[in-house]
Amino acid sequence: MNLNAIQIILVILISFLAGMEGILDQFQFHQPVISCTLIGLVTGNLMPCLVLGGTLQMIALGWANVGAAVAPDAALAGVASAIILVLGGQGKAGIASAIAIAVPLAVAGLLLTILVRTISTMIVHIMDRVAAEGSFNKLDMWQWIDICLQGLRIAIPAALILAVGAGPVKAVLHAMPTWLTQGLSIGGGMVVAVGYAMVINMMATAEVWPFFAIGFVMATIKDLTLIGLGAIGVSMALIYLNLEASSSNNSGSTSSDGGSDNSGDPLGDVIDNY
Repeated sequence: MNLNAIQIILVILISFLAGMEGILDQFQFHQPVISCTLIGLVTGNLMPCLVLGGTLQMIALGWANVGAAVAPDAALAGVASAIILVLGGQGKAGIASAIAIAVPLAVAGLLLTILVRTISTMIVHIMDRVAAEGSFNKLDMWQWIDICLQGLRIAIPAALILAVGAGPVKAVLHAMPTWLTQGLSIGGGMVVAVGYAMVINMMATAEVWPFFAIGFVMATIKDLTLIGLGAIGVSMALIYLNLEASSSNNSGSTSSDGGSDNSGDPLGDVIDNY
Protein backbone atom coordinates (compact mmCIF):
# COMPACT_ATOMS: atom_id res chain seq x y z
CA MET A 1 0.00 0.00 0.00
CA ASN A 2 1.34 3.41 -0.98
CA LEU A 3 0.70 6.32 1.37
CA ASN A 4 0.05 9.90 0.32
CA ALA A 5 1.91 12.91 1.72
CA ILE A 6 -0.69 13.69 4.40
CA GLN A 7 -0.72 10.09 5.65
CA ILE A 8 3.09 10.03 5.82
CA ILE A 9 3.14 13.28 7.82
CA LEU A 10 0.51 11.98 10.23
CA VAL A 11 2.35 8.67 10.71
CA ILE A 12 5.62 10.50 11.46
CA LEU A 13 3.74 12.80 13.86
CA ILE A 14 2.26 9.81 15.70
CA SER A 15 5.74 8.27 15.86
CA PHE A 16 7.14 11.51 17.27
CA LEU A 17 4.43 11.66 19.96
CA ALA A 18 5.03 7.98 20.80
CA GLY A 19 8.71 8.70 21.37
CA MET A 20 7.93 11.66 23.62
CA GLU A 21 5.35 9.68 25.58
CA GLY A 22 7.97 7.03 26.31
CA ILE A 23 9.34 9.60 28.76
CA LEU A 24 6.33 11.78 29.62
CA ASP A 25 3.95 8.81 30.11
CA GLN A 26 0.83 11.00 30.20
CA PHE A 27 -1.35 10.07 27.21
CA GLN A 28 0.09 6.56 26.62
CA PHE A 29 0.88 7.14 22.93
CA HIS A 30 3.92 4.91 23.35
CA GLN A 31 1.80 1.87 24.16
CA PRO A 32 1.53 -0.41 21.08
CA VAL A 33 -2.26 -0.69 21.34
CA ILE A 34 -2.49 3.12 21.05
CA SER A 35 0.23 3.83 18.49
CA CYS A 36 -0.78 0.95 16.19
CA THR A 37 -4.45 1.95 16.35
CA LEU A 38 -3.67 5.58 15.49
CA ILE A 39 -1.46 4.58 12.56
CA GLY A 40 -4.17 2.21 11.32
CA LEU A 41 -6.72 5.01 11.63
CA VAL A 42 -4.78 7.51 9.51
CA THR A 43 -3.79 4.93 6.90
CA GLY A 44 -7.18 3.24 6.50
CA ASN A 45 -6.07 -0.07 8.06
CA LEU A 46 -7.79 0.25 11.42
CA MET A 47 -8.79 -3.36 12.13
CA PRO A 48 -5.48 -5.08 11.22
CA CYS A 49 -3.49 -2.47 13.14
CA LEU A 50 -5.84 -2.74 16.12
CA VAL A 51 -5.30 -6.52 16.27
CA LEU A 52 -1.56 -5.96 15.86
CA GLY A 53 -1.52 -3.39 18.66
CA GLY A 54 -3.38 -5.70 21.03
CA THR A 55 -1.01 -8.56 20.26
CA LEU A 56 2.07 -6.40 20.76
CA GLN A 57 0.61 -4.97 23.95
CA MET A 58 0.42 -8.45 25.43
CA ILE A 59 4.07 -8.97 24.53
CA ALA A 60 5.10 -5.59 25.95
CA LEU A 61 3.43 -6.36 29.29
CA GLY A 62 6.46 -8.47 30.15
CA TRP A 63 8.97 -5.76 29.17
CA ALA A 64 10.33 -3.82 32.12
CA ASN A 65 13.52 -1.95 32.95
CA VAL A 66 15.24 -3.76 35.81
CA GLY A 67 18.33 -2.07 37.19
CA ALA A 68 20.79 -1.45 34.36
CA ALA A 69 18.91 -3.83 32.03
CA VAL A 70 16.84 -1.83 29.53
CA ALA A 71 13.78 -3.49 28.00
CA PRO A 72 13.11 -3.40 24.25
CA ASP A 73 11.48 -0.20 23.07
CA ALA A 74 7.72 -0.82 23.03
CA ALA A 75 7.08 2.46 21.19
CA LEU A 76 9.45 1.56 18.35
CA ALA A 77 8.06 -1.97 18.18
CA GLY A 78 4.49 -0.70 17.84
CA VAL A 79 5.25 2.03 15.33
CA ALA A 80 7.60 -0.05 13.17
CA SER A 81 5.32 -3.10 13.05
CA ALA A 82 2.27 -0.98 12.19
CA ILE A 83 4.09 0.75 9.33
CA ILE A 84 5.40 -2.58 8.01
CA LEU A 85 1.91 -4.08 8.22
CA VAL A 86 0.39 -1.16 6.33
CA LEU A 87 3.07 -1.08 3.64
CA GLY A 88 2.92 -4.86 3.22
CA GLY A 89 -0.78 -4.71 2.37
CA GLN A 90 -1.47 -8.23 3.69
CA GLY A 91 -4.04 -7.22 6.30
CA LYS A 92 -4.43 -9.54 9.26
CA ALA A 93 -2.41 -12.21 7.46
CA GLY A 94 0.69 -10.05 7.77
CA ILE A 95 0.53 -9.53 11.54
CA ALA A 96 2.91 -12.37 12.39
CA SER A 97 5.47 -11.19 9.84
CA ALA A 98 5.21 -7.59 11.06
CA ILE A 99 5.83 -8.63 14.65
CA ALA A 100 8.73 -10.85 13.61
CA ILE A 101 10.43 -7.91 11.92
CA ALA A 102 9.48 -5.27 14.49
CA VAL A 103 10.66 -7.01 17.67
CA PRO A 104 14.31 -7.26 16.49
CA LEU A 105 14.05 -3.61 15.44
CA ALA A 106 12.88 -2.77 18.97
CA VAL A 107 15.89 -4.56 20.43
CA ALA A 108 18.21 -2.79 18.01
CA GLY A 109 16.48 0.46 18.96
CA LEU A 110 18.09 0.19 22.38
CA LEU A 111 21.16 1.72 20.76
CA LEU A 112 19.11 4.83 19.98
CA THR A 113 17.79 4.83 23.54
CA ILE A 114 21.32 4.70 24.96
CA LEU A 115 22.46 7.44 22.57
CA VAL A 116 19.58 9.76 23.46
CA ARG A 117 20.02 9.16 27.18
CA THR A 118 23.71 9.94 26.88
CA ILE A 119 22.88 13.22 25.16
CA SER A 120 20.24 13.89 27.82
CA THR A 121 22.88 13.54 30.52
CA MET A 122 24.92 16.24 28.79
CA ILE A 123 21.83 18.45 28.50
CA VAL A 124 21.14 18.06 32.23
CA HIS A 125 24.58 19.53 33.02
CA ILE A 126 23.86 22.40 30.62
CA MET A 127 20.52 22.99 32.37
CA ASP A 128 22.30 23.05 35.73
CA ARG A 129 24.55 25.87 34.51
CA VAL A 130 21.59 27.72 33.00
CA ALA A 131 19.62 27.35 36.24
CA ALA A 132 22.56 28.78 38.18
CA GLU A 133 22.41 31.81 35.89
CA GLY A 134 18.69 32.20 36.61
CA SER A 135 17.67 32.05 32.93
CA PHE A 136 14.29 30.31 32.96
CA ASN A 137 13.72 30.81 29.22
CA LYS A 138 16.89 28.89 28.37
CA LEU A 139 15.93 26.25 30.94
CA ASP A 140 12.59 25.69 29.19
CA MET A 141 14.29 25.66 25.80
CA TRP A 142 16.75 22.92 26.76
CA GLN A 143 13.96 20.88 28.33
CA TRP A 144 11.98 21.04 25.09
CA ILE A 145 15.08 20.08 23.12
CA ASP A 146 15.58 17.05 25.33
CA ILE A 147 11.94 15.96 24.99
CA CYS A 148 12.05 16.44 21.21
CA LEU A 149 15.12 14.19 21.04
CA GLN A 150 13.00 11.45 22.59
CA GLY A 151 10.42 11.97 19.85
CA LEU A 152 13.04 11.87 17.10
CA ARG A 153 14.26 8.57 18.55
CA ILE A 154 11.09 6.97 17.12
CA ALA A 155 10.25 9.38 14.31
CA ILE A 156 13.55 8.92 12.45
CA PRO A 157 13.32 5.09 12.20
CA ALA A 158 9.66 5.45 11.18
CA ALA A 159 10.63 7.91 8.45
CA LEU A 160 13.35 5.55 7.23
CA ILE A 161 10.88 2.65 6.95
CA LEU A 162 8.47 4.90 5.05
CA ALA A 163 11.33 6.02 2.78
CA VAL A 164 12.03 2.40 1.85
CA GLY A 165 8.54 2.23 0.42
CA ALA A 166 5.89 -0.43 -0.03
CA GLY A 167 7.70 -2.29 -2.82
CA PRO A 168 10.74 -3.56 -0.89
CA VAL A 169 8.61 -4.28 2.19
CA LYS A 170 6.19 -6.38 0.15
CA ALA A 171 9.09 -8.19 -1.51
CA VAL A 172 10.60 -9.11 1.86
CA LEU A 173 7.27 -10.28 3.27
CA HIS A 174 6.37 -12.36 0.21
CA ALA A 175 9.85 -13.89 0.13
CA MET A 176 9.34 -15.38 3.60
CA PRO A 177 8.47 -19.10 3.27
CA THR A 178 5.30 -20.55 4.76
CA TRP A 179 7.14 -22.58 7.41
CA LEU A 180 8.80 -19.41 8.65
CA THR A 181 5.62 -17.34 8.86
CA GLN A 182 3.77 -20.18 10.62
CA GLY A 183 6.66 -20.63 13.05
CA LEU A 184 6.72 -16.90 13.75
CA SER A 185 2.98 -16.96 14.39
CA ILE A 186 3.37 -19.79 16.92
CA GLY A 187 6.37 -18.09 18.51
CA GLY A 188 4.48 -14.80 18.75
CA GLY A 189 1.65 -16.55 20.57
CA MET A 190 4.11 -18.09 23.01
CA VAL A 191 5.70 -14.71 23.68
CA VAL A 192 2.28 -13.25 24.42
CA ALA A 193 1.59 -16.07 26.89
CA VAL A 194 4.97 -15.55 28.58
CA GLY A 195 4.40 -11.80 28.88
CA TYR A 196 0.96 -12.32 30.42
CA ALA A 197 2.36 -14.97 32.78
CA MET A 198 5.00 -12.50 33.99
CA VAL A 199 2.28 -9.96 34.77
CA ILE A 200 0.25 -12.58 36.66
CA ASN A 201 3.37 -13.55 38.59
CA MET A 202 3.88 -9.93 39.68
CA MET A 203 0.27 -9.58 40.85
CA ALA A 204 0.12 -13.02 42.50
CA THR A 205 -1.01 -12.10 46.00
CA ALA A 206 -3.66 -13.58 48.25
CA GLU A 207 -5.69 -10.36 48.00
CA VAL A 208 -5.67 -10.11 44.20
CA TRP A 209 -6.13 -13.75 43.17
CA PRO A 210 -9.91 -13.85 43.94
CA PHE A 211 -10.50 -10.83 41.67
CA PHE A 212 -8.45 -12.44 38.90
CA ALA A 213 -10.38 -15.73 39.19
CA ILE A 214 -13.75 -13.94 39.07
CA GLY A 215 -12.72 -11.92 36.01
CA PHE A 216 -11.33 -15.02 34.29
CA VAL A 217 -14.61 -16.89 34.77
CA MET A 218 -16.75 -13.94 33.68
CA ALA A 219 -14.68 -13.52 30.51
CA THR A 220 -15.87 -16.97 29.35
CA ILE A 221 -19.53 -15.90 29.37
CA LYS A 222 -20.33 -15.12 25.73
CA ASP A 223 -23.24 -12.79 26.45
CA LEU A 224 -21.00 -10.35 28.35
CA THR A 225 -19.46 -7.65 26.18
CA LEU A 226 -16.24 -5.79 26.94
CA ILE A 227 -18.33 -2.86 28.18
CA GLY A 228 -20.12 -5.15 30.62
CA LEU A 229 -16.85 -6.64 31.84
CA GLY A 230 -15.44 -3.14 32.24
CA ALA A 231 -18.43 -2.07 34.32
CA ILE A 232 -18.05 -5.15 36.53
CA GLY A 233 -14.33 -4.46 36.93
CA VAL A 234 -14.94 -0.82 37.92
CA SER A 235 -17.60 -1.91 40.42
CA MET A 236 -15.27 -4.46 42.00
CA ALA A 237 -12.51 -1.87 42.20
CA LEU A 238 -14.86 0.58 43.97
CA ILE A 239 -15.91 -2.15 46.44
CA TYR A 240 -12.23 -2.90 47.07
CA LEU A 241 -11.42 0.78 47.69
CA ASN A 242 -14.42 1.24 49.99
CA LEU A 243 -13.40 -1.81 52.03
CA GLU A 244 -9.87 -0.46 52.29
CA ALA A 245 -11.13 2.99 53.37
CA SER A 246 -13.45 1.54 56.02
CA SER A 247 -10.66 -0.71 57.26
CA SER A 248 -8.32 2.26 57.64
CA ASN A 249 -10.96 4.25 59.55
CA ASN A 250 -11.68 1.35 61.89
CA SER A 251 -8.00 0.75 62.49
CA GLY A 252 -7.41 4.44 63.24
CA SER A 253 -10.30 4.68 65.71
CA THR A 254 -9.21 1.49 67.51
CA SER A 255 -5.62 2.69 67.82
CA SER A 256 -6.71 6.07 69.19
CA ASP A 257 -8.72 4.32 71.92
CA GLY A 258 -5.63 2.44 73.03
CA GLY A 259 -6.94 -0.89 71.76
CA SER A 260 -5.35 -3.43 69.46
CA ASP A 261 -4.90 -2.97 65.68
CA ASN A 262 -7.53 -5.64 65.00
CA SER A 263 -10.63 -3.90 63.63
CA GLY A 264 -12.89 -6.93 64.04
CA ASP A 265 -13.32 -7.24 60.28
CA PRO A 266 -11.07 -10.06 58.94
CA LEU A 267 -11.31 -8.91 55.33
CA GLY A 268 -10.64 -5.33 56.38
CA ASP A 269 -7.59 -6.41 58.37
CA VAL A 270 -6.20 -8.28 55.35
CA ILE A 271 -6.75 -5.30 53.05
CA ASP A 272 -5.25 -2.92 55.61
CA ASN A 273 -2.13 -5.06 55.98
CA TYR A 274 -1.92 -5.32 52.19
